[in-house]
Amino acid sequence: MNIKQYAIHPNEYSCVSMFSSAKEMWDKLKLIYEGTPEVKETKANLLVYEDEIFKMSPVETIFDMFARLFNITNGLQALKKNYTDSEIVRKVLRSLPLAWHTKATVIEDS
Repeated sequence: MNIKQYAIHPNEYSCVSMFSSAKEMWDKLKLIYEGTPEVKETKANLLVYEDEIFKMSPVETIFDMFARLFNITNGLQALKKNYTDSEIVRKVLRSLPLAWHTKATVIEDS
């Protein structure tokens, strides 16, 4: 328990200091940051939905689009829903606007 006291932020420690065992402290911290199984499932469903409707916005740069896609895929990976690199590449190529169609075709062919 002393290790946890020094390892976590004082604000976090104040949330768990009333517990008498390290296991109780750990369970409370896990609940605070990960949520209940129902919350995890809801987060996963939202991320899957965002992934399904993923398209590049007309005002978005390619770097912004990649950052947004990686936030979605990293969130899904944290919730044990993994995608292969080829699935991510296909997702990117499908989500590009028509102006990028020629470049996307060349990338697909190569």
